[in-house]
Amino acid sequence: MKDPYYSQPEVSNSDLSWLKNQFESVSYRGEVEKAYKFGTLIDCMITEPDKVNYFTRECSGTVHSYDEFEQAQEMKKAFYKNEMCRIMASQAKYQAIMRRRMSIVHDGFEFELPVRCKWDLWIGNHAVNGDIKSTAAETQRQFEEAVRYFEYHRQRAWYMDIAQSDRDVLIGISKKNYKIFMVPITRGSELYKLGKARYSELAFKWHYLFSDF
Repeated sequence: MKDPYYSQPEVSNSDLSWLKNQFESVSYRGEVEKAYKFGTLIDCMITEPDKVNYFTRECSGTVHSYDEFEQAQEMKKAFYKNEMCRIMASQAKYQAIMRRRMSIVHDGFEFELPVRCKWDLWIGNHAVNGDIKSTAAETQRQFEEAVRYFEYHRQRAWYMDIAQSDRDVLIGISKKNYKIFMVPITRGSELYKLGKARYSELAFKWHYLFSDF
């Protein structure tokens, strides 16, 4: 069953990703969809275990292979072996949904959009909040490259601005060697600025195409 969150009217980061794909090559879309379903399994195992059926290996309408499911469980173990991950998990509200109207500026043009986001790990405005990503990266450098390639920094700037929070961290769990990688993002940092510029551009296109002026 599809999460009703994704059918809500506000604009989400996933909506911006969909719009981005309309202007770019879609040759890799099948692989991205497969990776998204596996990432959803990891997220659910850690933050929404009630959505995982350990007998049928099903999660959010997808039945996973035995190997995929075992891999996901090893990644979950790796997450909880990491001290910072354990601390954040013990303090966080899982899958916290936020909605509001947000003012956005792109190239000197200011507009508003109704926006939403759903945090993997939300602790508070003055704390470090975060998002969990499954990754094929085997080193910290590879994960940092993946952050830029998949525009994870755009997602984090979007979330930070909706929540008006200042500190964030991307937590990568390698599905190759089960290492944990972390990329912190703070308001005003290079990654934050790049992410904000990118979401502002895509949000402007969304506003232009779908909003009533």
